[in-house]
Amino acid sequence: MRIITGIYKGRKLESPVGYEVRPTSDKVKEAVFNLLMNDIWDSVCVDLFAGTGNLGLEALSRGAKRCYFCDNSRQSLELVKKNVKKCGAEDKSVILAGDYSRALGRIREQADIFFLDPPYSSGVYEKCLEQIDTLDLLSHEGIIVAEHGTREEMPQRVGRLIRVKERKYGRVMISIYRYAEEAEE
Repeated sequence: MRIITGIYKGRKLESPVGYEVRPTSDKVKEAVFNLLMNDIWDSVCVDLFAGTGNLGLEALSRGAKRCYFCDNSRQSLELVKKNVKKCGAEDKSVILAGDYSRALGRIREQADIFFLDPPYSSGVYEKCLEQIDTLDLLSHEGIIVAEHGTREEMPQRVGRLIRVKERKYGRVMISIYRYAEEAEE
């Protein structure tokens, strides 16, 4: 697992031991960032189920100004801390311990990009989308990237959020959400 491009390009990230943490593959990560190409620069990101910090660090490498890394696993938080340090991204990183709901409640600014990559079949996608919408955490032109298994049904709409794209990469699906009024423009 490595940073694909940007200021941290080529840095190898610490990987988890075992199967509790499932990092996004380089193939899927590259596809996600191709979709986000014009949205990254100077953005605030949230890597909500950070795992290793792979997605958030890639965003910082490509010009995001800040990233919140959130996870409830001690092992994952240690991996995130090591990887943030390895990239020298401490000044652009905020690490929040706790489950997604608690972490979202501690973010005090709107984010431009949310990465949602919880354990597949966890059943928390809709709850995450609802809470992001309810707490008004997504910026007006913001985007939510949800990585999930191909067998999981994702909602078309949650509150003001609407699914605008869906892409399949093997057994992985990426669903993109925006505010409905932004999608209609």
